[in-house]
Amino acid sequence: MQEDRATRLKRLQMRSMRRGIKEMDILLSAFAAANLEQMDEAQLDLYDQLLLENDQDLYQWVTGQAAPQERFRTLVADISQTYQK
Repeated sequence: MQEDRATRLKRLQMRSMRRGIKEMDILLSAFAAANLEQMDEAQLDLYDQLLLENDQDLYQWVTGQAAPQERFRTLVADISQTYQK
């Protein structure tokens, strides 16, 4: 069963807010609120895959403590910039 776009955006927003560690809740929910609506399906697919990653890894990637996986580099840079704004 395929979910419609509105349902997918709500799911991704909720997964962004309920991460497990508060720092990632804050970082990802701010990014999601500012960007999900404008993202195309391929970008949403990549973000969905990113949300499957471990919070500790994500936090290190977003804060520049570790290099993200190649496929996530641009997305992680965008998330980092959203938080700095």
